[in-house]
Amino acid sequence: MKRTIKKVAVIGSGIMGSGIACHFANIGVQVRLFDIVPRELTDKEKKAGLSLQDKAVRNRLVNDHLAAALKSKPSPIYHKDFARLITTGNTEDDLHLIEDCDWIIEVVVERLDIKQKVFEQIEKYRRPGTLITSNTSGIPIRMMNEGRSEDFRKHFAVTHFFNPPRYLALLEIVPGPDCLPEVRDFLLQYGEKYLGKMTVLAKDTPAFIGNRIGVFSIMNLFHVVRELGLTVEETDKLTGPLIGRPKSATFRTVDVVGLDTLVHTAKGVADNARDEMSAHFKMPPFIDQMMKNQWLGSKTGQGFYKKIVENGKKEILSLRLDTLEYGPQSKVSFSVMEQVKSIDNIIDRFPVLVKSKDKAGDFFRKTLSALFQYVSHRVPEISDELYRVDDAMRAGFGWQHGPFQIWDAIGVENAIEMMKNEAYTPAGWVNEMLDRGISSFYSVQNGKKYYYDVLKKEMLLIPGQDAFIILDSIRDEKTLWKNDEAAIQHLGDGVLNIEFRSKMNTLGGGVLDAINKGIEMAEKDYEAVVIANQAEHFSVGANLAMAFMLAVEQEYDELSMAVKYFQNTVMRLRYSSVPVVLAPHGMTFGGACEMSMHADKVVAAAETYTGLVEFGVGIIPAGAGTKEIARRTAELWRKDDVKLNRLRDAFINIAMAKVSTSAYEAFDLGFYQKGKDLVVVNKNRQIAVAKRYALQMAEDGYTQPAPKQVYVLGRQALGLFYVGTDSLKAGGYASEHDKLIANKLGWVLAGGDLSEPQFVSEQYMLDLEHEAIMSLFGEQKTLERIEYMLKKGKPLRN
Repeated sequence: MKRTIKKVAVIGSGIMGSGIACHFANIGVQVRLFDIVPRELTDKEKKAGLSLQDKAVRNRLVNDHLAAALKSKPSPIYHKDFARLITTGNTEDDLHLIEDCDWIIEVVVERLDIKQKVFEQIEKYRRPGTLITSNTSGIPIRMMNEGRSEDFRKHFAVTHFFNPPRYLALLEIVPGPDCLPEVRDFLLQYGEKYLGKMTVLAKDTPAFIGNRIGVFSIMNLFHVVRELGLTVEETDKLTGPLIGRPKSATFRTVDVVGLDTLVHTAKGVADNARDEMSAHFKMPPFIDQMMKNQWLGSKTGQGFYKKIVENGKKEILSLRLDTLEYGPQSKVSFSVMEQVKSIDNIIDRFPVLVKSKDKAGDFFRKTLSALFQYVSHRVPEISDELYRVDDAMRAGFGWQHGPFQIWDAIGVENAIEMMKNEAYTPAGWVNEMLDRGISSFYSVQNGKKYYYDVLKKEMLLIPGQDAFIILDSIRDEKTLWKNDEAAIQHLGDGVLNIEFRSKMNTLGGGVLDAINKGIEMAEKDYEAVVIANQAEHFSVGANLAMAFMLAVEQEYDELSMAVKYFQNTVMRLRYSSVPVVLAPHGMTFGGACEMSMHADKVVAAAETYTGLVEFGVGIIPAGAGTKEIARRTAELWRKDDVKLNRLRDAFINIAMAKVSTSAYEAFDLGFYQKGKDLVVVNKNRQIAVAKRYALQMAEDGYTQPAPKQVYVLGRQALGLFYVGTDSLKAGGYASEHDKLIANKLGWVLAGGDLSEPQFVSEQYMLDLEHEAIMSLFGEQKTLERIEYMLKKGKPLRN
């Protein structure tokens, strides 16, 4: 029987409950959010003459929690309008409203007695067959099932979201002993397809998969750091982006999460798991002392790091683990860091890191050896399939590669030898796998990824790949053309994909060559083009370093040609004879945003942060972006609209370098268009969806678009812009150089000094863009801004 989720009840409105409620609202589901009734009035309520019987008081907790969530940054919701899908209530007056809900999610405090009382209340009103799940991270399901009806138990499971639910992709599904297989399968499929999660089937074991492995990794690291005498900042340098982990690395992450939370989870694993590595969960002395001192991290103002302000200047100190005193952070330098800096593919760094002869090499050999032993012994204890362990660590902890993938990269046999030297041994099934002639945990065959199944003792296809296109799996076989910065693959069915591969996917000459080549190939022999990649970010925009170098060396002819080549490439994308679909995600800045605006269709990941950010480095968008914003703004005008107001808003968006905090906000900013562009919640499905739409357009008889004209206002708008910039300068809100850049932007948006409003060609607007940006590249203050951004990663105000 088909199951549809139209309305969800979330019981418990704390940080986690409100976050889950917001994420269901993100995908268009109606949510009823509940919490308990307060037992005392606040001073504000007393002054207002309210009583404990007033609805405003009875719903105070749930309303305050939701309001706090919606105000928090980063926001738990894609767009402020989605919050209207959430209604609130309390568990005494309103719980009967769950009777029309399709899924009830319990997110109350981690106490079995409280959860059991909630479940008892739920059973009074819940319709038979309704899904009921708990967000617990540690209470065994058999205990939560005690006293529950058969129908309740058949439809009960744990759905363990990671916090924050919008941003962390992991959703662990843990079915109860009586849970129906079809309920388990539905939760796995719904979480992946609709909630955009990496759904991982876990067993009802302590801390499930993600926290079991993740917390072990941190606890083991604490002991290794103490043994090797590594500093806090050295450890974070070694466990961050260098190895494909978040910038917060280890100690900064613990500060954000809270040391008390980590200790609680670690003790839970130690008390309940009692595995062969239990000794690693014993707290080192510096942790015990930090807990006594209540140095818990951000929530208490100090942890492994401490922010101070002296003479108006902020400084972040780091903790000395041997003395427990804070001091200035020292510069971190290991020879192996320089060795791997040139290795762009993170996974290829690990064989080099573990061979290093310095202290960093000791660190990696010790921590990875322990991790490899631990994860091998957890299969099949916590999961029958080893790929689920890797999935959980990537989606829940932000690791680019899971432990079995890293093990493969080092070489299974090489890693075993390394482990022996560190007094660690893998589980027996690993040697058995090698004895069978299987030398790796993963393999790729015919564009599909396989894994070693520990129980069946053979390589099996990882399920669910039909919904995805994974570039790593097809790159070797399907690449038709490549250079140092980009590649073109055949996705099948006559659809080509253009993949950026430059540093941070910057849009340099090699990427532009690939776009032109891909369109040329498609126009000749294929049906359509997709522009997509599966890096962390789609693209940070044009190659600013190259432009800066040309400007400094006053190679203005070459710089002029580069600007025109970029413009011509974007317009080639717009006016090709085959459909072009662009699939942005993550950072999609500057030139990448301009490309988005010229594709036939954008299939954006929900987590896409896009904007025309050129103003921050002293220039204006000149890759057809300013032209396109002017054109789109003019198309929105109606007879009763105030044209100048719309154009002013467009001007402000560019001048303030506004960036959307989600793909949905990009519609408001005019970068994406409703009715043409769309959003997918699961980034892993993005390329497959983009291919489907590109192919559909081709099959529907795609016709090359006719050239468009742009309606501009000329002097009518120019006067508005110039008066505005004069006012900002006079009021001290803009520097002289800010005013110059803004005037250049206004000049292009207005269409120049035309005596009356009129239609002009797109090329006319492109020429204005080109003239404006070239003049700005000749300004010393612009070069200072660009250099500062390249060195510091933030804008300079001069």
